[in-house]
Amino acid sequence: MPTRPPTRVPTDRKAEAVGAAWTVYILRCGDGSLYTGITNDITRRLAAHAAGRASRYTRSRLPVRLVHTEFEGTKSLALRREAAIKRLPRAAKLRLVTPAAPRARRRDAVRPRHEGGRA
Repeated sequence: MPTRPPTRVPTDRKAEAVGAAWTVYILRCGDGSLYTGITNDITRRLAAHAAGRASRYTRSRLPVRLVHTEFEGTKSLALRREAAIKRLPRAAKLRLVTPAAPRARRRDAVRPRHEGGRA
């Protein structure tokens, strides 16, 4: 019986098969701009950005700092989320990367119990 050559599996399917998650990330560049990308190995990708080997955009805007990550199960979902973030206006992206301040509780939200009877 003839043997078939091994089927070539696209890289994203290999990663999905072993359970690797895709990460959508946002970097703040040295000039204050934001860069959005995806990867299946965030540590390796950040090292490449820091070394100036990951993208033309960040290469000229070093240093870069990771400010936001989201995890997606597949490359397709990560690409869709990346595109959605890139379509957002800058103000919305800044809200996404800025940690939410704890909400102050309103003083009148909890009424103290009145003890005693009516006068």
